[in-house]
Amino acid sequence: MYIYNVTSLVPPEVHTQWLDWMRTEHIPRVISTGLFSHHRILRLRDSDESDGVTFAVQYFCSSRDAYDLYLSKHAPSLRREVREKWSDGVVSFRTLMEVIN
Repeated sequence: MYIYNVTSLVPPEVHTQWLDWMRTEHIPRVISTGLFSHHRILRLRDSDESDGVTFAVQYFCSSRDAYDLYLSKHAPSLRREVREKWSDGVVSFRTLMEVIN
């Protein structure tokens, strides 16, 4: 099992709208690729939120091949949608983790 983790710093004044958009639009589009079985949304609580609210969205897939296919076929257009919607206001970084136990 692999976890594709997207951590985002969201400006405080739009974090509620961003979270709603993620739940209703972006995450359903990612899941609809058929490459991830499920997801979860986490909010970092041990950080200073004066510069923004930090969220981690985790998408679960069964294989590295599924993740690689997502990156090559779907990620470019989905990332473009995020940039167009939220401009430079939301800063994200992505990591891939393998579940060992």
